[in-house]
Amino acid sequence: MLKVGFIGAGTVGTALAVLLNSKGYSFVGASRKTKNTKAGSVSNLRILENNQQVADAADLVFITTPDDAIARVAAEVQWRAGQNVVHCSGADSVDILEPARQAGALVGGFHPLQTFAGVERAIENIPGSTFGIEAEEPLLTTLKEMAAALGGNWIKLAAADKVAYHAAAVFACNYLVTLVKMATDLWQTFSIPTDQATQALLPLIKGTLHNIDTIGIPDCLTGPIARGDTGTVSKHLKALRDSAPALLSSYKELGLQTVPVALAKGKINEKQAKELQAVLKTS
Repeated sequence: MLKVGFIGAGTVGTALAVLLNSKGYSFVGASRKTKNTKAGSVSNLRILENNQQVADAADLVFITTPDDAIARVAAEVQWRAGQNVVHCSGADSVDILEPARQAGALVGGFHPLQTFAGVERAIENIPGSTFGIEAEEPLLTTLKEMAAALGGNWIKLAAADKVAYHAAAVFACNYLVTLVKMATDLWQTFSIPTDQATQALLPLIKGTLHNIDTIGIPDCLTGPIARGDTGTVSKHLKALRDSAPALLSSYKELGLQTVPVALAKGKINEKQAKELQAVLKTS
């Protein structure tokens, strides 16, 4: 089994170290920028003094620093031929590991398509996730096997795919938080506080996610646009103009993006779609 080390003992590095160690991978240690590492709060992970110690001890090194530091770390460490050097950035390609490649190492990207709100949550959430992998053989097979060991799926990415892949994750994860925030803000216009609004909306959100999972897009789409209900959409627009004008442009844009989904579902026709678009494009 490969000896695995981590440069960076933050949320992602700690979670992956704990999980891979539990699956039988030999963990040689992790380096950290400060003494206050997140690793110690979860597991007795071996903390090494510096990045070079990790590189010297490991066959496969994960660089799990913040994205902006990956290229600098790759340039500062002395790598060896045949070693495997992998970063976990979703947006960056393996090009930022060029110093390691020039030294004869195999380079790759291994990005867990998951949200990391903390180490404990990451350890819970990573198993079963999809991993975005950028690598060539034989490292590609190694990373596929790691994804499988973690109970996950994998997709192979080219360098040119990475930014779009990461932007999609932002839509699905980060902007979902923003949408819920916008919805709870709207509830405050009728005097329902954020925490109560969130709890009220969560069953709806969970039901929607369940429908996406079990029925799929576009068939899971519901609501006024899915029904071709221009009257209700017009009422929404008026209410937003009056009570929450800051949300109006977002509602319109999301509505326009939703019309093609409704068409694909087959519950509205082209005439209804054009009527909805006309209403949503009004000033």
